[in-house]
This record gives sequence, structure tokens and C-alpha cells, in this order.
Amino acid sequence: MSSRDRLAATLRPVRRAVLARRRLLAAVLTAVAVAAGIHAAASPPPAEVPVRVAARDLPAGAVLGADDLRTVGFAPGSVPDGLAADAAGRTLAAPLRAGEPVADLRLVGPALTDGYPGLAAVPVRLPDAGMVELLRVGDRVDLVSADPQGGGAEVVASAVPVLAIPAAADTSGSGLTGRLVVIGADPADVARIADAAVRTFVTVAFAD
Repeated sequence: MSSRDRLAATLRPVRRAVLARRRLLAAVLTAVAVAAGIHAAASPPPAEVPVRVAARDLPAGAVLGADDLRTVGFAPGSVPDGLAADAAGRTLAAPLRAGEPVADLRLVGPALTDGYPGLAAVPVRLPDAGMVELLRVGDRVDLVSADPQGGGAEVVASAVPVLAIPAAADTSGSGLTGRLVVIGADPADVARIADAAVRTFVTVAFAD
């Protein structure tokens, strides 16, 4: 007898036993499937933490509206730190990608300086709106004060970081020109920057 014949002879009783009990096996498998379905239906859904995220790509300077945000569930332990408690109505200091959680560091406010220990967030209006279009959050610039009466120019703050670039506001009728930016300055320089912004034209030079 060949090896193939011996294997067939060995498996023949097993095949007969399986066929004889096929109804019982089918019943057992069905019962297992039903039990698994009942258990899955009875199990509570996985715990989730609601987190507010960007509903779409949003640019720096955007004022967040209700339709700019949506709520998604994060697994416990995966929720990022520093989430903004109430982001609606706040201004973005940096762009947000769709689905990105809204952290306080991305909003104009005191948290802007969390990454810059010892600095104060100072709004400065630059008279040339086109100049502001060249800036990006994170740039380091020198603030240069130029006297419109021809009294010369001086650097009032060196290598200060750009913290936020709010969206251009409608200033028609207010007498204001240019664009507002928020920079991080040494507290000792704040008074000098504010004085220069009121009395002179303030421009920027990109720092090394």
C-alpha cells in the first residue's frame, strides 16, 4: 500500500466521524456566535473624552466661530495637555489643521508666552500692512522706531519673537492704519515699545 493510500485509510474514520456529527458541530458554532453577539451588545462602549478640534484648516488670525469647531471623542490618556476651555470667539495665533485639538498656545492670550519664559506679549501696530504679510508666527525680528519728523531711527527691541498675527480688522473711520502683530518682549522694553508705537513709525527688520 502506498503512503497516499495509508493516509487516506487513516483519515477515512475521522471524516466519517465529522460528517456524523456535523449537525451537532453546526449547533455548537451557532451557539458560540450568538453568545458572542449578546456579549458584544451588552458590553458598554469604550470610554471617551470629548475634545474640541478644528472642523477644517484654519489660518492664523482667524476668529473662531461655532462652525469652525467640532467635538470628537479621545481615548482616556490620549487627550493633549493645555486644551483651551472655551475657544469660540478667540483669535488663532497660529494655523490649525482639520482635526487638530485647540490648545491654549494656539490662541492669542497670556498662554502665548508659555514657550518664551520671561517675555511679555505686546501688541504692536505696524503702519505698513504689506510688511505684516511677510511675517510668520515664530519669526525673530528687530523693532525699529523711525521718527516721521526726521529725527532718526533706533532699534527699540532686538530679536523679539512674533507670537501672533491677528486677522486684519476693519479700521475704516477709526484713523488707524496698518496691521496689528503680537510680539514677545522683555518686560523692561515694554514701555519703550509702547512709546515708540504711539509717537513714531515702527517697522521691523528680520533678525539673524
